[in-house]
Amino acid sequence: MANTLTADEIRDKFSQAMSAMYQQEVPQYGTLLELVADVNLAVLEHDPELHQQLENADELARLSVERHGAIRVGKAEELAVLKRIFAVMGMHPVGYYDLSQAGVPVHSTAFRPIDDQALARNPFRVFTSLLRLELIDNPELRARAAAILAQRDIFTPRCREMLDLHDKQGSFSEDEANIFVAEALETFRWHQHATVDADTYRALHDEHRLIADVVCFRGCHINHLTPRTLDIDRVQSLMPERGITPKAIIEGPPRRERPILLRQTSFKALEEPILFAGEHHGTHTARFGEIEQRGVALTPKGRALYDELLLEAGNGTDNLSHQHHLQEVFSRFPDSDALLRRQGLAYFRYRLTPVGDMHRQSIKPGDDPQLLIERGWLVAQPIVYEDFLPVSAAGIFQSNLGSDGGHRQHGHSSRQEFEEALGTAVTDEFSLYQQAEDRSKRRCGLL
Repeated sequence: MANTLTADEIRDKFSQAMSAMYQQEVPQYGTLLELVADVNLAVLEHDPELHQQLENADELARLSVERHGAIRVGKAEELAVLKRIFAVMGMHPVGYYDLSQAGVPVHSTAFRPIDDQALARNPFRVFTSLLRLELIDNPELRARAAAILAQRDIFTPRCREMLDLHDKQGSFSEDEANIFVAEALETFRWHQHATVDADTYRALHDEHRLIADVVCFRGCHINHLTPRTLDIDRVQSLMPERGITPKAIIEGPPRRERPILLRQTSFKALEEPILFAGEHHGTHTARFGEIEQRGVALTPKGRALYDELLLEAGNGTDNLSHQHHLQEVFSRFPDSDALLRRQGLAYFRYRLTPVGDMHRQSIKPGDDPQLLIERGWLVAQPIVYEDFLPVSAAGIFQSNLGSDGGHRQHGHSSRQEFEEALGTAVTDEFSLYQQAEDRSKRRCGLL
């Protein structure tokens, strides 16, 4: 087919279209984008070394387009079709997250690009959760929710046609891609009309607010879009000046010289007017704004240390004191690239310097990268953590659903059931980071 678009190009179109739609639906999201852009610009102006580092790692260009979204679906068939939609955009299911352990009756994966070039182009991610109906204690309510979900189709007929066309052709022309993006976007649009009456909504809401959000509407409306900041503490402090009320605590690790994993904050969910079946007026609270700061991806050893320290730190109610406490606890986590590499706690991407390239023949598999770095032959760039943290995700959900948002749901982890609904296995995120590091070592002659 002539003039076909790549998956990267289609993903770029879709993420921009979704951002424009969400900005219309939630004007505070636009304010958030402006704030994050201002903070990022200030950070880069005051830190030329960071600016150069991001430029060298091909991360500067992606910073302004980087977004992650979050959606929730109610049944296996919806998840399976979403997998097909995201596949057209070069996005694959990575990781399994069991949020039921934190009182949220869903399990999830993140659809995202997985190769270096695609991530550099546009690392759009969609955290996608599937409702676990079996965690609804009341059997009558569980059956009612299942019956409601069975009657709906969250995808337009044209969207399904376009997916079949892509399966047949293996690609889209630009016109076809534009149609696909427009039709797929309808699935994520906010609908003011609920599909149930007020009593049904209230019963599901009282079981858990998230259950009502998933079951009672025509689509899986995007409930937040998240820009990436280079200084989340600064954003948190400036949000009130822009008329935005932040959540009390920044989720994730403390502020560090070398950021690790993922830090997140958000503004409170909006109370939005809705119409129930029968035209009865009501309100619904689900959609909010989120901001993230991403650091280096940790190895299993590094992740085990992180989880241990986070558990030890516990929860806080005041951000200032909580962050101070976190920093004290995390003083046991090395905070330099050299120590992170030496102790095998984080993943890095290696490249030869011009001098190193001149001595390429002298580099042998198994050589210590640190010695070559000290010699000036090699540089190591931290590999960005592209995924999510279950505790942080649950913390964001709970802070926006409210502490009274239903009973705590403690289900068993059910990765196999999730993968059966998805129709494929989810990719292990650690293997992706290890492969990226190994590819870079191989290019340098270290493997």
